[in-house]
Amino acid sequence: MRERQASQGARRAREFEAFVAGAAGRLLHTATLLTAEAPDAHPRARRLLTQALAHTYASWDRLRGEDPYVRTRAYLATRFAHRAWHEYGARRSRPHPGSALAGLTPQERLVVVLRLYEGVAEEQTAALLGLPTERVRAVCARATATLLHPPRPPTPTATGAEVAAS
Repeated sequence: MRERQASQGARRAREFEAFVAGAAGRLLHTATLLTAEAPDAHPRARRLLTQALAHTYASWDRLRGEDPYVRTRAYLATRFAHRAWHEYGARRSRPHPGSALAGLTPQERLVVVLRLYEGVAEEQTAALLGLPTERVRAVCARATATLLHPPRPPTPTATGAEVAAS
């Protein structure tokens, strides 16, 4: 009995290691986009990915034909959404200013990454996030518009004293 459990454990470990070898790079990039950290230093993204992979490993035997990448990505997204909900506005959750997605809210980043980077359908994104499909569509459109046409920094205006001096 113990030999059988040991061989199942070894098989499970090999399968999971093969999955991580193939998917960890893309999942780390997804986590980095979600956290909007700098690509060279991304501790929150690594921590988020570690949690998602640990969750996937814990439920590995229950996947039964399910795609482990989809399961890990879903956990990554829901964990990010949960954490962003509790930390939004806190100093430690602010995105890196050099990130392309830094100007977006956490919800906008989540929708954009799932829809545009990962290619998840609107209906699936809505179901994953617990939002109506129309809301996902609106958030994605607003975020895309912000990315394409970022808000301009305020221009310095002349004060009354500067106008009088000229």
